[in-house]
Amino acid sequence: MAWTKVMPANPVVAVCGATGAVGNEFLNVLHDLDFPASKVIALASARSAGKKLPFKGCGQVPAGELTVQEMAPESFEGVDIALFSAGGSVSKAMRDAVVSHGAVMIDNSSAFRMDEDVPLVVPEVNPGDVSWHNGVIANPNCSTIQMVVALKPLYDLARITRVVVSTYQAASGAGAPAMAELYDQTREFLDGKPEDELTIKAFKHRIAFNTIPHIDVFLDDDSTKEEWKMVAETKKIMGDEGVRVAATCVRVPVLRCHGESINVEFVGDVPPEAAREALAAAPGVTVMDDPANDVYPMPGLLAGTNDTYVGRIRRDPTVKHGLAMWVVADQIRKGAALNAVQIAQLLLPQE
Repeated sequence: MAWTKVMPANPVVAVCGATGAVGNEFLNVLHDLDFPASKVIALASARSAGKKLPFKGCGQVPAGELTVQEMAPESFEGVDIALFSAGGSVSKAMRDAVVSHGAVMIDNSSAFRMDEDVPLVVPEVNPGDVSWHNGVIANPNCSTIQMVVALKPLYDLARITRVVVSTYQAASGAGAPAMAELYDQTREFLDGKPEDELTIKAFKHRIAFNTIPHIDVFLDDDSTKEEWKMVAETKKIMGDEGVRVAATCVRVPVLRCHGESINVEFVGDVPPEAAREALAAAPGVTVMDDPANDVYPMPGLLAGTNDTYVGRIRRDPTVKHGLAMWVVADQIRKGAALNAVQIAQLLLPQE
């Protein structure tokens, strides 16, 4: 049964996991989009309770500071929208409390993404799926989000049959401690610290001046869970179980923005010119594709931006109907916080 409660025009918003990298970005995005909140509550673990977080304001909430409160089941009384990025175990533990208090959980973890009764939503791709939620809407994996934003305009030209994607994922995809480790480890490496004395906690191996083809845990077929997410989530978001996806996910020493090399196979011909035109007209997409002038998306120059950037659009001559392209997006913004707040916008009363 779909959710029947009416969302107020000025909802109370709880930011859950407010002291983390994505939680902090939730606050930034609420301000940047001027989300019409009547109140914003910052929630986190007990060790963060009492901490002051700067907030630039949004809606009816003035700029100032938010005092972090310890997250507990009773925290959601009076809350309308709960933006979660506190880890899957916390989301699972708090789900009943959120829903029973009449709030909608928009969850950034992988806890509910593949549940049949939970929509997995990217607003540029499948906004209508919010209509059948039961109190929980899942935010997809960051690498999946930017890929499907780029795929949807092309799918509308001709059905996609196969996608091969290799990701170049930034350190911040592993959280704030991972970003700090890239900084610290790079400094240690340049200072000549021996390999066995480098600080390695957030990753399995050194990330400074290295790439690691290992994100999340390995599965029985020797793929990783991150790669499985891209396969399974793409099918669910696109609403097409027939789309075949092969993914290789790699961590690279970049602070923010994931890059993806994507090869797409279609049922019919899609010329690069038609692809560029469709992508340029698509919401949330910016085409940066002028190789003659060395113009293409680069992660280091796009941090803090909202769009999904597409370049290097060209034919893939190894298949009958194929294109290759390069896609970049800030995975903390579009890959997490921005996408979640855009979902929240879809829940607001439509004029």
